[in-house]
Amino acid sequence: MSDTPGKQQNTAAFYGQAVASFAVAMAATAIGIYQLSADAWVRAFLAIAVLYLVTSAFTLSKVIRDRQEGTGAAPSYAPHGKH
Repeated sequence: MSDTPGKQQNTAAFYGQAVASFAVAMAATAIGIYQLSADAWVRAFLAIAVLYLVTSAFTLSKVIRDRQEGTGAAPSYAPHGKH
């Protein structure tokens, strides 16, 4: 653990469990879509939807983490030309 007050670190076991859980969930979903008795375009649509959902979840997780940590990552653009 870190000596920095207020900053918690996850254990290696927790990190490993989270990665393994994510891998199992993605593999099970991919197998389920592949084995689905539907046209190829339906399976492709579901696969793209799952990928979109995963990337959106990662983005949401990062935004929530940044807000809780108070970092407030600045946008990479300046709206209306303001800097």
